[in-house]
Amino acid sequence: MWKKGHWYLARTPELDFISQGRTKQEAKDNLLEVLRIQFAEMKDMNTLKDYLMECGIHMKDDDLISSLEVVECEKSIVSI
Repeated sequence: MWKKGHWYLARTPELDFISQGRTKQEAKDNLLEVLRIQFAEMKDMNTLKDYLMECGIHMKDDDLISSLEVVECEKSIVSI
């Protein structure tokens, strides 16, 4: 989650989806809605499992399990 001006941005790097909202909760809720819509469309087109596999995610029952693990998140400044 990032803040850019008056907006909060929520992103799932593993799935490459992003949304925004005026509050952190709104950004998160909007992201979940985007995921629901996209997953439903992919499921209808029978491409969801392939997409998830490409992202390194597998399904166990109705749960999505990522093979990636966040080990650190750090804000950095790069001088050029």
